[in-house]
Amino acid sequence: MPDGDCLGSVAALGLSLEVLGKTVTLASPEPLPELYRFLPAADRFLIGSGALSGDYDTFVVLDCSVPDRLGPLRELLERNLMIVSIDHHASSYDFGSCTYIDTGAAATGEIIMDLLDLLGVSPRQEVAVCLYTAIATDTGSFRYQNTTPMTHRRVARLMELGIDVARLNVLLYDQKSLLHLRVLQAALQTLDLSPCGRVAWMSISRETLDSLGALEEHTDGLIDYVRSLKGVEVALFFREMVPGRWKVGLRSKGEVDVQRVAALFHGGGHVRAAGAVLEGEGDRIIKEVVAAVLSALSAG
Repeated sequence: MPDGDCLGSVAALGLSLEVLGKTVTLASPEPLPELYRFLPAADRFLIGSGALSGDYDTFVVLDCSVPDRLGPLRELLERNLMIVSIDHHASSYDFGSCTYIDTGAAATGEIIMDLLDLLGVSPRQEVAVCLYTAIATDTGSFRYQNTTPMTHRRVARLMELGIDVARLNVLLYDQKSLLHLRVLQAALQTLDLSPCGRVAWMSISRETLDSLGALEEHTDGLIDYVRSLKGVEVALFFREMVPGRWKVGLRSKGEVDVQRVAALFHGGGHVRAAGAVLEGEGDRIIKEVVAAVLSALSAG
């Protein structure tokens, strides 16, 4: 499920490379969530295997920590191409001919913005919209700990280009579909809290999603409701992708390095936001992950 940083960064770089005379194909492993279809060039993205028929000399991979997240596009890694990987996840896997990872960047969009400066390309308004989306979404609308003074300086530059930030924020945060709220309603029925009150979690099963006619994108942002609970240090959200296969998202308010916890389950991400995919029965998975988080909390 590609997020705002991934899609915004891809669109921003692609549109800017075209200014330099390059022939560019924009691609995504999965369809763009409805939330991000306002992005300039959103209708140009080729989805999954639809991008494999092209004749390319360079494959630029953005905001992708492991090859598996490329889905059908992973096939391009087997071709005789220049592979360029640009990311900001500390857990990123080095799979490119040229890899650049800046874990100090709040979003891949920040790296792309700096890259455009090096290339001598001044962002047009449509590129600024893409970059703002990338940075705003990966910083939780500038609320997360990864937000730095440089983040605000970069965004100020984008605002000076005349983008309508108020409208963008409405599109990103104030237009939830009824189906999204139905999924939230179902997930809230599963809300649970550890005895110490410092770990909370929700879950949504594949059966429930299917019964509602919901897509994965309708679960986006649900973990923030768990994270907002007073006294909670670590929030968890469990989503059943297919029967017996669960995606867990982990968010920390500061005391726990959830990237380390995710690594215990072969996942990764950031210190304050991470994820992993686990196989098995839901109740057992929840119990194991919660136990690992509580252990991390007690270890200090």
